[in-house]
Amino acid sequence: MASFKLERRNKIKASIRKNVSGTAEKPRMTVFRSNKQISVQIIDDVKGVTLASASSLIKEIAGLKETKTQKAEKVGEEIAKVALSKGISEVVFDRNGFLYHGRVKALADAARKGGLKF
Repeated sequence: MASFKLERRNKIKASIRKNVSGTAEKPRMTVFRSNKQISVQIIDDVKGVTLASASSLIKEIAGLKETKTQKAEKVGEEIAKVALSKGISEVVFDRNGFLYHGRVKALADAARKGGLKF
């Protein structure tokens, strides 16, 4: 069962990545969601460089007694703050094969509220 889910996500991921690519002006913001954690990176695909990242494992968020969705919102706010401090205001969103629902949606909405445009 788990291999079927992973294969399905990889197919969706490949179809998304055919159309979504990050540049220096508009980097790609990609989300990874595991069962317990969530992380996000802002990537310049032309250079192959990660410009900014945030995760639910950083001390300020990991120590909180909140639900996973609330932690995802905090990660979204954190990535917006880090990106804006590095001069990144506009990104393309890559949901990485995950459904735009729940924690992924909460992270994206919080990033938008924090000032990122996508």
